[in-house]
Amino acid sequence: MAKGTVESYHERLNRVLVLLESRLDEPVSLEDLARAAHLSPYHFHRVFTGMVGEPVAAYQRRLRLQRAAQQLALGGRPVTDIALAAGYESHEAFTRAFKAAFGETPSAYRKRAAAGDRSLAGALRPVFPTNLGRSDMEASIVQLPARRVAFVRHVGPYADCGAAWEKLCAWAGPRGLLGPQTQFIGVCHDDPETTPPDKVRYDACITAPDAAAPEGEVGVQELAGGDFARTVHQGPYENLSATYNALCGQWIPAQGREMRHAPSLEVYLNTPDRTPPQDLRTEVLVPLEPAA
Repeated sequence: MAKGTVESYHERLNRVLVLLESRLDEPVSLEDLARAAHLSPYHFHRVFTGMVGEPVAAYQRRLRLQRAAQQLALGGRPVTDIALAAGYESHEAFTRAFKAAFGETPSAYRKRAAAGDRSLAGALRPVFPTNLGRSDMEASIVQLPARRVAFVRHVGPYADCGAAWEKLCAWAGPRGLLGPQTQFIGVCHDDPETTPPDKVRYDACITAPDAAAPEGEVGVQELAGGDFARTVHQGPYENLSATYNALCGQWIPAQGREMRHAPSLEVYLNTPDRTPPQDLRTEVLVPLEPAA
Protein backbone atom coordinates (compact mmCIF):
# COMPACT_ATOMS: atom_id res chain seq x y z
CA MET A 1 0.00 0.00 0.00
CA ALA A 2 1.37 3.45 -0.90
CA LYS A 3 0.77 5.36 2.33
CA GLY A 4 1.58 8.73 0.78
CA THR A 5 -1.11 8.35 -1.86
CA VAL A 6 -3.71 7.13 0.65
CA GLU A 7 -2.99 10.22 2.77
CA SER A 8 -3.28 12.32 -0.37
CA TYR A 9 -6.81 11.01 -0.97
CA HIS A 10 -7.72 11.91 2.62
CA GLU A 11 -6.26 15.40 2.28
CA ARG A 12 -8.10 15.99 -0.99
CA LEU A 13 -11.37 14.78 0.48
CA ASN A 14 -10.90 17.07 3.48
CA ARG A 15 -10.63 20.03 1.10
CA VAL A 16 -13.94 19.03 -0.46
CA LEU A 17 -15.63 18.70 2.95
CA VAL A 18 -14.42 22.13 4.00
CA LEU A 19 -15.62 23.60 0.70
CA LEU A 20 -19.06 22.06 1.11
CA GLU A 21 -19.36 23.24 4.69
CA SER A 22 -18.28 26.78 3.82
CA ARG A 23 -20.81 26.99 0.99
CA LEU A 24 -23.65 25.11 2.60
CA ASP A 25 -26.33 27.52 1.39
CA GLU A 26 -25.28 27.73 -2.23
CA PRO A 27 -24.90 25.20 -5.02
CA VAL A 28 -21.38 23.92 -5.65
CA SER A 29 -20.72 22.57 -9.13
CA LEU A 30 -19.32 19.11 -9.76
CA GLU A 31 -16.40 20.75 -11.55
CA ASP A 32 -15.54 22.88 -8.49
CA LEU A 33 -15.68 19.88 -6.17
CA ALA A 34 -13.60 17.70 -8.50
CA ARG A 35 -11.06 20.51 -8.90
CA ALA A 36 -10.71 20.81 -5.11
CA ALA A 37 -10.09 17.06 -4.91
CA HIS A 38 -7.73 17.00 -7.91
CA LEU A 39 -9.90 14.29 -9.45
CA SER A 40 -11.64 14.12 -12.79
CA PRO A 41 -15.36 14.95 -12.67
CA TYR A 42 -15.95 11.50 -14.17
CA HIS A 43 -14.63 9.70 -11.08
CA PHE A 44 -15.25 12.27 -8.36
CA HIS A 45 -18.79 11.29 -7.34
CA ARG A 46 -17.92 7.60 -6.91
CA VAL A 47 -14.79 8.42 -4.92
CA PHE A 48 -16.73 10.77 -2.63
CA THR A 49 -19.61 8.33 -2.11
CA GLY A 50 -17.27 5.42 -1.48
CA MET A 51 -15.11 7.30 1.03
CA VAL A 52 -17.80 9.29 2.85
CA GLY A 53 -20.57 6.70 2.67
CA GLU A 54 -23.20 8.88 0.98
CA PRO A 55 -23.52 11.02 -2.16
CA VAL A 56 -22.65 14.72 -2.15
CA ALA A 57 -26.30 15.83 -2.22
CA ALA A 58 -27.20 13.59 0.73
CA TYR A 59 -24.18 14.83 2.67
CA GLN A 60 -25.23 18.46 2.09
CA ARG A 61 -28.81 17.74 3.15
CA ARG A 62 -27.58 16.04 6.31
CA LEU A 63 -25.37 18.99 7.24
CA ARG A 64 -28.25 21.40 6.70
CA LEU A 65 -30.51 19.27 8.90
CA GLN A 66 -27.86 19.06 11.59
CA ARG A 67 -27.50 22.84 11.54
CA ALA A 68 -31.29 23.12 11.74
CA ALA A 69 -31.33 20.84 14.77
CA GLN A 70 -28.76 23.04 16.48
CA GLN A 71 -30.81 26.14 15.66
CA LEU A 72 -33.93 24.49 17.10
CA ALA A 73 -32.11 23.52 20.26
CA LEU A 74 -30.30 26.80 20.88
CA GLY A 75 -32.76 29.54 19.92
CA GLY A 76 -36.31 30.67 19.38
CA ARG A 77 -36.13 31.23 15.62
CA PRO A 78 -39.44 30.23 13.95
CA VAL A 79 -39.46 26.69 12.54
CA THR A 80 -40.58 28.00 9.15
CA ASP A 81 -37.52 30.27 8.92
CA ILE A 82 -35.24 27.39 9.86
CA ALA A 83 -36.92 25.19 7.25
CA LEU A 84 -36.36 27.77 4.51
CA ALA A 85 -32.72 28.24 5.54
CA ALA A 86 -32.26 24.46 5.28
CA GLY A 87 -33.49 24.51 1.69
CA TYR A 88 -37.05 23.27 2.18
CA GLU A 89 -39.91 25.11 0.53
CA SER A 90 -42.52 24.20 3.12
CA HIS A 91 -42.83 23.47 6.81
CA GLU A 92 -44.34 20.06 5.95
CA ALA A 93 -41.42 18.97 3.76
CA PHE A 94 -38.93 20.05 6.43
CA THR A 95 -40.85 18.20 9.13
CA ARG A 96 -40.84 14.96 7.11
CA ALA A 97 -37.09 15.19 6.44
CA PHE A 98 -36.28 16.14 10.02
CA LYS A 99 -38.34 13.30 11.47
CA ALA A 100 -36.67 10.81 9.10
CA ALA A 101 -33.25 12.00 10.29
CA PHE A 102 -33.87 12.47 14.00
CA GLY A 103 -36.91 10.34 14.78
CA GLU A 104 -39.20 13.17 15.90
CA THR A 105 -40.73 16.41 14.66
CA PRO A 106 -38.88 19.73 14.90
CA SER A 107 -41.36 20.95 17.53
CA ALA A 108 -40.86 17.88 19.71
CA TYR A 109 -37.10 18.21 19.35
CA ARG A 110 -37.24 21.87 20.42
CA LYS A 111 -39.39 21.03 23.46
CA ARG A 112 -36.90 18.42 24.65
CA ALA A 113 -34.04 20.88 24.18
CA ALA A 114 -35.91 23.54 26.16
CA ALA A 115 -36.45 21.01 28.95
CA GLY A 116 -32.71 20.45 29.15
CA ASP A 117 -32.62 16.95 27.63
CA ARG A 118 -28.91 16.13 27.39
CA SER A 119 -29.47 13.13 25.14
CA LEU A 120 -29.99 15.42 22.13
CA ALA A 121 -26.27 15.66 21.49
CA GLY A 122 -26.22 11.93 20.85
CA ALA A 123 -29.05 12.27 18.34
CA LEU A 124 -26.89 14.33 16.01
CA ARG A 125 -25.30 12.07 13.44
CA PRO A 126 -21.54 12.51 12.99
CA VAL A 127 -20.67 14.80 10.10
CA PHE A 128 -17.15 13.60 9.48
CA PRO A 129 -16.82 10.43 7.39
CA THR A 130 -15.97 7.26 9.26
CA ASN A 131 -15.03 4.77 6.51
CA LEU A 132 -12.12 6.48 4.76
CA GLY A 133 -10.03 4.09 2.70
CA ARG A 134 -11.74 0.83 3.60
CA SER A 135 -10.37 -1.90 1.36
CA ASP A 136 -12.03 -5.15 2.40
CA MET A 137 -13.54 -5.97 -1.01
CA GLU A 138 -12.02 -8.65 -3.24
CA ALA A 139 -10.31 -6.86 -6.12
CA SER A 140 -7.02 -6.81 -8.02
CA ILE A 141 -5.02 -4.74 -10.47
CA VAL A 142 -4.77 -6.27 -13.93
CA GLN A 143 -3.11 -5.22 -17.15
CA LEU A 144 -5.27 -5.64 -20.23
CA PRO A 145 -4.46 -5.36 -23.93
CA ALA A 146 -6.34 -3.09 -26.29
CA ARG A 147 -9.44 -4.75 -27.69
CA ARG A 148 -11.20 -4.19 -31.00
CA VAL A 149 -14.98 -4.21 -30.61
CA ALA A 150 -18.14 -3.72 -32.62
CA PHE A 151 -20.69 -1.60 -30.78
CA VAL A 152 -24.06 0.10 -30.76
CA ARG A 153 -24.37 3.39 -28.89
CA HIS A 154 -27.24 3.84 -26.41
CA VAL A 155 -28.16 7.26 -25.01
CA GLY A 156 -30.52 7.21 -22.04
CA PRO A 157 -30.86 5.35 -18.73
CA TYR A 158 -28.59 2.33 -18.42
CA ALA A 159 -31.62 0.20 -17.59
CA ASP A 160 -32.96 0.81 -21.12
CA CYS A 161 -29.88 -0.39 -23.03
CA GLY A 162 -31.49 -3.71 -24.04
CA ALA A 163 -32.45 -2.42 -27.49
CA ALA A 164 -28.79 -1.63 -28.26
CA TRP A 165 -27.79 -5.20 -27.37
CA GLU A 166 -30.59 -6.61 -29.53
CA LYS A 167 -29.43 -4.57 -32.55
CA LEU A 168 -25.81 -5.57 -32.01
CA CYS A 169 -26.54 -9.28 -31.64
CA ALA A 170 -28.93 -9.26 -34.62
CA TRP A 171 -26.08 -7.84 -36.70
CA ALA A 172 -23.35 -10.09 -35.26
CA GLY A 173 -25.19 -13.43 -35.33
CA PRO A 174 -25.47 -13.90 -39.12
CA ARG A 175 -21.81 -12.87 -39.47
CA GLY A 176 -20.62 -15.62 -37.16
CA LEU A 177 -19.29 -13.19 -34.54
CA LEU A 178 -21.08 -14.72 -31.55
CA GLY A 179 -19.08 -17.64 -30.19
CA PRO A 180 -17.70 -19.08 -26.96
CA GLN A 181 -14.77 -16.64 -26.98
CA THR A 182 -16.84 -13.53 -27.65
CA GLN A 183 -16.75 -11.02 -24.81
CA PHE A 184 -19.81 -8.87 -24.09
CA ILE A 185 -18.60 -5.52 -22.81
CA GLY A 186 -20.42 -2.39 -21.69
CA VAL A 187 -18.57 0.92 -21.98
CA CYS A 188 -20.00 3.31 -19.37
CA HIS A 189 -19.18 6.84 -20.50
CA ASP A 190 -21.16 8.66 -17.79
CA ASP A 191 -21.92 8.35 -14.09
CA PRO A 192 -25.73 8.12 -13.81
CA GLU A 193 -25.56 9.83 -10.40
CA THR A 194 -24.29 13.05 -11.97
CA THR A 195 -25.57 12.92 -15.57
CA PRO A 196 -29.22 13.56 -16.55
CA PRO A 197 -30.81 10.17 -17.38
CA ASP A 198 -31.58 11.14 -20.97
CA LYS A 199 -27.91 12.11 -21.57
CA VAL A 200 -26.19 8.99 -20.21
CA ARG A 201 -24.00 7.36 -22.89
CA TYR A 202 -23.35 3.62 -23.05
CA ASP A 203 -21.79 1.41 -25.72
CA ALA A 204 -22.96 -2.20 -26.03
CA CYS A 205 -19.88 -4.00 -27.38
CA ILE A 206 -18.67 -7.40 -28.50
CA THR A 207 -15.08 -8.29 -29.27
CA ALA A 208 -14.61 -8.40 -33.04
CA PRO A 209 -11.92 -9.51 -35.51
CA ASP A 210 -9.82 -7.05 -37.49
CA ALA A 211 -11.97 -7.72 -40.57
CA ALA A 212 -15.12 -6.35 -38.88
CA ALA A 213 -16.24 -3.10 -40.50
CA PRO A 214 -18.80 -0.51 -39.34
CA GLU A 215 -22.26 -0.78 -40.87
CA GLY A 216 -25.24 1.46 -40.16
CA GLU A 217 -25.83 1.80 -36.42
CA VAL A 218 -23.03 -0.67 -35.71
CA GLY A 219 -19.67 1.01 -35.22
CA VAL A 220 -16.17 -0.31 -34.61
CA GLN A 221 -13.72 1.04 -32.07
CA GLU A 222 -10.66 0.04 -30.08
CA LEU A 223 -10.90 -0.07 -26.30
CA ALA A 224 -7.64 1.14 -24.81
CA GLY A 225 -5.61 -1.28 -22.75
CA GLY A 226 -3.52 -0.58 -19.67
CA ASP A 227 -3.87 -1.02 -15.94
CA PHE A 228 -7.33 -1.56 -14.48
CA ALA A 229 -8.75 -2.13 -11.01
CA ARG A 230 -10.86 -5.27 -11.33
CA THR A 231 -13.59 -6.77 -9.18
CA VAL A 232 -16.58 -9.02 -9.87
CA HIS A 233 -20.04 -7.81 -8.92
CA GLN A 234 -22.58 -10.54 -8.20
CA GLY A 235 -26.25 -9.65 -8.29
CA PRO A 236 -28.66 -7.38 -10.17
CA TYR A 237 -27.26 -4.72 -12.45
CA GLU A 238 -29.17 -2.02 -10.57
CA ASN A 239 -26.88 -2.64 -7.57
CA LEU A 240 -23.68 -2.02 -9.52
CA SER A 241 -23.31 1.52 -8.15
CA ALA A 242 -22.46 0.17 -4.68
CA THR A 243 -19.63 -1.89 -6.17
CA TYR A 244 -18.31 1.10 -8.11
CA ASN A 245 -18.42 3.29 -5.00
CA ALA A 246 -16.48 0.75 -2.93
CA LEU A 247 -13.92 0.13 -5.68
CA CYS A 248 -13.33 3.81 -6.51
CA GLY A 249 -13.73 5.29 -3.05
CA GLN A 250 -12.19 2.61 -0.85
CA TRP A 251 -10.16 -0.09 -2.59
CA ILE A 252 -8.27 1.98 -5.20
CA PRO A 253 -7.17 4.68 -2.72
CA ALA A 254 -5.95 1.96 -0.37
CA GLN A 255 -3.70 0.65 -3.17
CA GLY A 256 -2.12 4.06 -3.67
CA ARG A 257 -3.28 4.30 -7.29
CA GLU A 258 -4.86 7.10 -9.29
CA MET A 259 -7.79 6.66 -11.67
CA ARG A 260 -7.44 7.48 -15.33
CA HIS A 261 -9.97 9.81 -16.95
CA ALA A 262 -11.51 7.17 -19.19
CA PRO A 263 -14.75 5.17 -19.20
CA SER A 264 -15.16 2.21 -16.89
CA LEU A 265 -15.86 -1.16 -18.50
CA GLU A 266 -18.28 -3.92 -17.58
CA VAL A 267 -17.71 -7.46 -18.88
CA TYR A 268 -20.87 -9.54 -18.59
CA LEU A 269 -19.90 -13.07 -17.55
CA ASN A 270 -23.42 -14.47 -17.92
CA THR A 271 -26.67 -13.29 -19.48
CA PRO A 272 -29.87 -11.97 -17.86
CA ASP A 273 -32.10 -13.98 -20.19
CA ARG A 274 -30.79 -17.26 -18.71
CA THR A 275 -29.62 -16.23 -15.24
CA PRO A 276 -31.60 -15.19 -12.13
CA PRO A 277 -30.79 -11.59 -11.14
CA GLN A 278 -29.07 -12.66 -7.91
CA ASP A 279 -26.67 -14.89 -9.86
CA LEU A 280 -25.60 -12.36 -12.50
CA ARG A 281 -21.83 -11.83 -12.56
CA THR A 282 -20.29 -8.65 -13.92
CA GLU A 283 -16.59 -7.91 -14.15
CA VAL A 284 -16.12 -4.22 -13.27
CA LEU A 285 -12.97 -2.57 -14.65
CA VAL A 286 -11.90 0.96 -13.68
CA PRO A 287 -8.95 2.36 -15.68
CA LEU A 288 -5.86 3.42 -13.70
CA GLU A 289 -2.94 5.73 -14.40
CA PRO A 290 0.33 3.85 -14.93
CA ALA A 291 2.09 2.96 -11.69
CA ALA A 292 4.69 5.49 -10.61
